[in-house]
Amino acid sequence: MLRLPLIFTVLMSLAGCQSSGVMQTLQTAVRGAVAPQSSALNPAFAYLRVTTGKRTAFLALGYVEPHLQGPVEVWYSAEREMIRLQHGRLIGAAGTLTEWREVRMPVLPSWRALADRGGVYSWQRTRDVMPGYQFNVVDTLQLRVIAPPLRHQLVGIVPASLTWFEESVTAAAGRGDGALPPARYAVEFSGDSERVVYAEQCLSAEFCFSWQRWRAGQ
Repeated sequence: MLRLPLIFTVLMSLAGCQSSGVMQTLQTAVRGAVAPQSSALNPAFAYLRVTTGKRTAFLALGYVEPHLQGPVEVWYSAEREMIRLQHGRLIGAAGTLTEWREVRMPVLPSWRALADRGGVYSWQRTRDVMPGYQFNVVDTLQLRVIAPPLRHQLVGIVPASLTWFEESVTAAAGRGDGALPPARYAVEFSGDSERVVYAEQCLSAEFCFSWQRWRAGQ
């Protein structure tokens, strides 16, 4: 497991090279800065290529936390913006325009089980959101398999080679700004393994992004 002091040392080093576009933050990308070049990233690390509209940022994998419901990947930008992913789902974000301080979810079926069962799968999650001190926001969600979408930010992978899911919020209790836009997940199945390689997710109705697993120089 990669420890925080090491990952922050590397990220701060990358941040010092921003004049050549090596690393950006999510908020910098949102403001419209020129996209960084992945060829300049350190190949010793795993990355997420994060896209907001036509703008791009890269986040590096800091470490992986063990969890009873599956490992949690913790990803950082050069300015220590952080997102947490579990089985490809967003379960935390800090330092971003909207923060999800804590997300509580039930034990969910595997992606393969969801694909095999077909139909609509309904579930609920609870999250704490900042700013605005919105605690215990309860989202009722419906998940279903969909055809590969015509519009996406996926790069270098044939969309039809992946299994796509859409997750819609049908009700949200405890918040005043309405439901979030749907999330999408593209899952790669290989033998007995499964991995979300691309997703489109929103932290608020106004702040949405896509992410894709990435390698330096890809």
